[in-house]
Amino acid sequence: MIQPIMHDPLFLAQKSAPATPEDAPVARDLLDTLTAHSDTCVGMAANMIGSTKAIIAVREEDHLLLMYNPKIILHSLTSYKTEEGCLCLFGRRLCRRYDYITVRYEDENFHKKKKRFSGFTAEIVQHEMDHLQGILI
Repeated sequence: MIQPIMHDPLFLAQKSAPATPEDAPVARDLLDTLTAHSDTCVGMAANMIGSTKAIIAVREEDHLLLMYNPKIILHSLTSYKTEEGCLCLFGRRLCRRYDYITVRYEDENFHKKKKRFSGFTAEIVQHEMDHLQGILI
């Protein structure tokens, strides 16, 4: 079900709690909401739709990738400055992002996975993972 976008900075500043299989309805809503905003949004974290669970979804080429409890386990030594926008906030903000990252997460069936991301997809994943830590960009 498509959910409204959260704009409350106090809510968005909360750290997320670990996700469990019982949070599958939140994940489905997250995917539905991201799809509904595909013209302006390439990734979402669960707090953007009012849930404090550690779930993100990102557009990766031609499909959506859902990640429960993602953690960056490796990143490049170098980073770059970029400017990002967010559906939850107005305007664009400067931030730094790693060139590449390796993320450990659980997939839609809660199987453990590890994946390396680079380029724009790595930037999206880092942005959404910041949301899980209550970091507003």
